[in-house]
Amino acid sequence: MQKLVLLRHGESVWNRENRFTGWTDVDLSEKGVQEAKNAGKVLMAHGYNFDIAFTSVLKRAIKTLHLVLEEVDHLWIPVQKSWRLNERFYGALQGLNKDEIAAQYGAEQVHKWRRDPHELPPAITKDDDRYPGKDLRYKLLTERELPLTENLSETMDRVLPFWNEFIVPELRKDQKVIVCGHGNSLRALIQYIDHLTDEQVIQLDLPTGVPLVYELSEGLEGVRHYYLE
Repeated sequence: MQKLVLLRHGESVWNRENRFTGWTDVDLSEKGVQEAKNAGKVLMAHGYNFDIAFTSVLKRAIKTLHLVLEEVDHLWIPVQKSWRLNERFYGALQGLNKDEIAAQYGAEQVHKWRRDPHELPPAITKDDDRYPGKDLRYKLLTERELPLTENLSETMDRVLPFWNEFIVPELRKDQKVIVCGHGNSLRALIQYIDHLTDEQVIQLDLPTGVPLVYELSEGLEGVRHYYLE
C-alpha cells in the first residue's frame, strides 16, 4: 500500500486576518510556524520519512515544508516547486476581508465563491497590481496561464497535469512523497483522487498544518485517508 502525505500550509498572516489570499505571497503567522513544526513532530513520531517533496512557489507553503523537513531531519531531499500547486487565484477578492465581503454581497454568494467548483470570483484586470504577470516568478507563463480569476474546476485543470507528470511517476517508483500545498489546490487533488462529486467537494475543508495521509492502491486509487495528530 503506497502512502502519500498531503499538507496544507500553516496559518498565514491573512488566514489570521480572515482575508482572501490566493496568489498573494503572504508569510506564515507565528501560529502557522508552530503548526508547521508540530506537523513535522507528528510525522517524526509516526515514523514517516520522505524521498521527495513538492510544493507551490508561495512562501507560506515553502516555509511550512521547510520546517516540516527540518523536524524530520530530511532537509536534504529534493524539493520541486511549481506554480501549478499554488492556491486558487481569487481575483479581485484577494486581500479583502471575508466578513466585510459577506456583508456587502451576502453570505450565500461568498460561500459560492469559496466552495462552488464553478463559481468565478470577480476578475482583476491586467493593470491591477495583483496581476501575476507583474511577478518575476511567473515570467515564463503564457498569457493563457496567467489568471484574472479562477474557480476550483480551473484550479484542478492546472493541478492535475502536474500530478500526472511529476508526482505520479514518483509514486509508481515507490518513492515516499509529501505535497505541501494550499486549501484549494489540495481540494482539487483530493476531488480527483477520491472521485468526489461537486456537491461533496463543496463540503470539504482542510485544516492548516495537519498532515493528511492517503493510502493508495497499486493503481493509485484512494483506499482510505486520515489525519495525523
